[in-house]
Amino acid sequence: MRICFVSRRYFPAISGMSVYAQNLLRELVAAGHDVTMISQYRGDAFGTRVYGGGPPPAVPGVRVIGLEQLGEQTNGDFERDIATMIATIEAEHAKKPFDILHAQYGYPTGWAVLLASRKLGVPNVVSIQGGDGHWVGSCCETHRVAMCEVLAHANALLIGGKSFVEEVCERLGSDPARFTIVPGAVDTARFAQGTGDGLPKPHSGPVRLFYHGRVDRRKGVLDFIDALALLREQGTPFAATISGIGPDVDASKARCEELGFSEKAIRFTGYAEYETVPDLYRKADVFVSPTYAEGFSNTILEAMAAGLAVVSTHSVGVSDCLRDEENGLMVDPGDVPALANALTRIVEDEPLRLRLARDGLEECRRVYSWGAVGRRIMEVYAEIAGEKPATDFSPDLPHDPSCRFRAEPHLL
Repeated sequence: MRICFVSRRYFPAISGMSVYAQNLLRELVAAGHDVTMISQYRGDAFGTRVYGGGPPPAVPGVRVIGLEQLGEQTNGDFERDIATMIATIEAEHAKKPFDILHAQYGYPTGWAVLLASRKLGVPNVVSIQGGDGHWVGSCCETHRVAMCEVLAHANALLIGGKSFVEEVCERLGSDPARFTIVPGAVDTARFAQGTGDGLPKPHSGPVRLFYHGRVDRRKGVLDFIDALALLREQGTPFAATISGIGPDVDASKARCEELGFSEKAIRFTGYAEYETVPDLYRKADVFVSPTYAEGFSNTILEAMAAGLAVVSTHSVGVSDCLRDEENGLMVDPGDVPALANALTRIVEDEPLRLRLARDGLEECRRVYSWGAVGRRIMEVYAEIAGEKPATDFSPDLPHDPSCRFRAEPHLL
């Protein structure tokens, strides 16, 4: 098949979407598909600092086209960038027709693909991921209508788990039968410790607690710092690292300073090249993700593949892959004392820590391989190939300038 994959973010931006795209593209190429990726990217200084920016790198076997988000990064003009995406898809289709259009995110990329499909007569797949499913559509009438049209009219909808389906349907009134659940996945070999049992090498220092991903209060990074203050207060030894960039790096460092943590006590590593990430996991014992919501957490799967015990939350997306006391410890989002108690347990109870790590590793290897997930996505392609795209919807959206994402588009 000839596939056009439209990515909301790709490297050098560090995000779960980038990792998802990287692995899916590899599987598609290995299966013999002809793949073009059209990827949005931030080219401005602010976008680069918050997410990582610049044109997408070359991908073996894939034609890569980068589109700078000129409208979005100047004044939140998503519509301008949608028009550019549609024009690019049309131009590439004219050279050699696509069989499938596949978008990450319902808006803006999914809406762009829905409109392109309508014009070209090509079926489409939309992956609902992360914040797109959690927040977009509750921000303004423009994006509510766009999301509802995508959810009602895409040829196929992919989503990570049952809890995420329930949230999207409750918020936007969608039909749960429209969704195909395809869980997240991880390259288990890439994150392997290289030890006999797959767990971190024993070491003499304190238990190493590791946060990796977008440094964003919605991911619970400030809660993590507050919980560490409680651990210090009660005399529980630990070593802590916060890896990544995001909108709340400065706020996180300010919180550490306010609480009297030295740079050595809580180490910020900043931007991490994708190739270096497995080594970061290998320098930790426990992965901490106090997130408020996920689509399906790539970082939790990476941590499980690296043999780390996981402490996270009873939140959408997480509850589809973690079970409290079985393959992780879970607390309610925002409950800092409970998070501190869970961290204390995992630090002080070595048998518990090792059991959770082993069980998580075994399940990750068995259930969340990209080989299996890639095959399922390609089965969806085969199921809709040749279908006609929907045309019974209006391509026009109401204009609601009050959208909070127009003021801070990097949060979308």
